[in-house]
Amino acid sequence: MNVLKFLSVFAIFAIFVVVVNANGLDIDYYKYSCPKVEEISKRITEQYVGHVPNLAPGLLRMHFHDCIVRGCDASVLLDPTPSNNQTEKDTVPNSTLRGFEVINAIKGALEKECPGVVSCADVLSLAARDAIVTINGPYWHVPLGRKDGIISLASEALANIPSPFANISTLKQNFAAVGLTSKDLVVLSGTICIYLFAHTIGIGHCFIIQGRLYNFTGKGDTDPKLSPSYASWLKTMCPKVTGDRKSFVSMDRITPRVFDEKYFTMVTQRRGLFESDAALLEDSETKTYIETQVYTQGATFAKDFAESATKMSMIGVLTGSLGHVRKTCGVVKY
Repeated sequence: MNVLKFLSVFAIFAIFVVVVNANGLDIDYYKYSCPKVEEISKRITEQYVGHVPNLAPGLLRMHFHDCIVRGCDASVLLDPTPSNNQTEKDTVPNSTLRGFEVINAIKGALEKECPGVVSCADVLSLAARDAIVTINGPYWHVPLGRKDGIISLASEALANIPSPFANISTLKQNFAAVGLTSKDLVVLSGTICIYLFAHTIGIGHCFIIQGRLYNFTGKGDTDPKLSPSYASWLKTMCPKVTGDRKSFVSMDRITPRVFDEKYFTMVTQRRGLFESDAALLEDSETKTYIETQVYTQGATFAKDFAESATKMSMIGVLTGSLGHVRKTCGVVKY
């Protein structure tokens, strides 16, 4: 390794250490209190995702929806209270979240191994990473030490989770509000379908695109930003049915079970499933990134994704006495 390359790598590592320490997180946080935490998360996540690969984008989506509201504090996992208070789970953006059973299985195993030590927020962060790695996606280090929150409000989820109907200005504002850049926006959009999830490896529910296909401007028309041939195919997969919340369509028709950059190719071909996909071409910065990934066949996509996923996992974390370690991820009990 030449001197300049060494210094570059060292600088990146040093910045990572400073950022992690600034957030009160540490890769070795459980080195003595629960040394098998990553081993247990990896083993259980592989078991579930190995049988049902689509759980990978589901867990990544859940992680994003958690972090974008109140930070990465596992508030998205909390069930409604006996007094019928609505939590983040009760909202339309979270109505199709998948993977709770994976989180509960990991948490249960950790409670047996080291009771009251590992937070649900850390479990979710690890499971999202391990799920992507299981389907041959990139690996990234997950700094640990997050604590769990005890507040979960449906109103906050509705206000903060980016909409699949959002324009590029709104999307950039949504991401900037939590410290993510335009590059993070386009990188994560390639894997985190901003509402129903994981463009490059997941599925989208038809009820979200009904209006785009059949009544875009209220005149029984189709969104002109969609490729006509793609729109016709979508209509065969998503018939005009009122109230259908079960039908779905693959977001990536090219390589639907592979973690890759083909989502960007689809966007340039006007085959992005959501309006928010098309919006990425309306900004010079996000458009340039997409075109670069298409031209280079995703030369930097895995690295860029790992960097953005790491940043996302540190949004608004609670550490030390600011949070708790819930014994059960669905209830406030610690």
